[in-house]
Amino acid sequence: MTRRWTSLALLVALPAILVAAQGPSGDAALGTQPYESFETDQVCAECHVDITRQHHQAMMSQSYVHHWDEIEYFELALPHAEKLEKVAGVKAGCNGCHAPLAFLAGDIPPKRPAEGTRANEGVSCDLCHSIVGHEGEIPYNFNFVVAPGQAKQGVRSGTESPHHGIAVNPYLKTAEYCGTCHNEKDPYDQWVKGTHLEWKESPQARAGIVCQDCHMPPAAGNSAPEAGGADHPDVRQHLFHGAHDPGKLAGAVEVRVHPSLLEARPGATVVLTATVVNAKAGHMIPSGSAEERVVWLHVEAEDSAGATHHLRVDARGFEGEELTIGSATALAYQDIGEIRGLEGFLGLKRDGQVPAGDRIFRLPYLDPQGRMTVAQWHTASFGPDYRLAPLQARNETFTWKLPEKLPPGPVTVTATVWYSRLVSSVAEFLKVPDEEVEAVKMGEHVTRFTVVGG
Repeated sequence: MTRRWTSLALLVALPAILVAAQGPSGDAALGTQPYESFETDQVCAECHVDITRQHHQAMMSQSYVHHWDEIEYFELALPHAEKLEKVAGVKAGCNGCHAPLAFLAGDIPPKRPAEGTRANEGVSCDLCHSIVGHEGEIPYNFNFVVAPGQAKQGVRSGTESPHHGIAVNPYLKTAEYCGTCHNEKDPYDQWVKGTHLEWKESPQARAGIVCQDCHMPPAAGNSAPEAGGADHPDVRQHLFHGAHDPGKLAGAVEVRVHPSLLEARPGATVVLTATVVNAKAGHMIPSGSAEERVVWLHVEAEDSAGATHHLRVDARGFEGEELTIGSATALAYQDIGEIRGLEGFLGLKRDGQVPAGDRIFRLPYLDPQGRMTVAQWHTASFGPDYRLAPLQARNETFTWKLPEKLPPGPVTVTATVWYSRLVSSVAEFLKVPDEEVEAVKMGEHVTRFTVVGG
């Protein structure tokens, strides 16, 4: 590939933090920028090898080609938009964040990923480094303003590039920058994504910790060694690791469990208390596409003979709690059948692979008929928000009346918090690859008590 060079790097300083920006944004930006306005990631990789390799592995670059996103758009959102006027805007709108180059180019709907168009670039390097701010007070629904061109938006002053100018823009350091796509209102005026808004209420926000500190941590290095760039102690790593990264999920939720009795006779009642903590995230867990994420607490005991006993969570008694306790029979997602024109479709297992009686930490999204849905654009209301807030601890109890024939000896109780990116019943029905529903262990703890003579 031919590298284009400039004889003198353009260094532009922007005033303070540019939040409110002028220019078309959101729906009004549809079709305002041809694909050619943005350079490809391959051009960026000529100088920024490590940065682009990190980005290539992240979901940012896969936001359009990722298998579930492709299925959700082409098999649910797009046909629904063509059937129901209320949600017609998602035909273009989904692409504002998942295929922003296609949206800005007016290439709607984009061709499927197999066609190899530039929609496949997802949230590309040049897209992010062309954002100068957002329109309005709250960042949401891709209301970013872009100014593509020879000057790329950056955060470091006093540096030069042989290929492009550098517009120093502190906006790229803000959480609002991320909020333009990580907050979303649907056609029913519901906040169906609110990760940035959740962060604003968090201890991390009060401490000045922003999205980039966790998802783009700084490290000593050189962002452009191939171009003679300088070493810096704080080069932002373009990892963007989150819900699709097992390493990021591990330990994000901690759990500790203890028994009410250290010794108990068969027939006695032992209460196991599991304390669950959102220990790492500066937003709710789950967040983002919370309508499809599943986080659950599973507690089981193993007696001295090796038999296992699944313990069911104690109900708290709040309205709508049944939606937060695993059920083997409850059905949901009936609107999938309506979207796909399936006569007599009764729905799918609401909780998928979650064992009956386990506690689910979720925010149920409800369609206009009050049924749970994974179609976020079709959400008219919500059930109880039983997710885990940042640094929040919650105690869940499991009351167990010991069987009369429980053998004497040690009983080992294990509490595990599991995470799945998509409800398994939905994934199976829509033929989503298994990796999307594979349960990932977020936290686990073991405690013991002893059964003494009968």
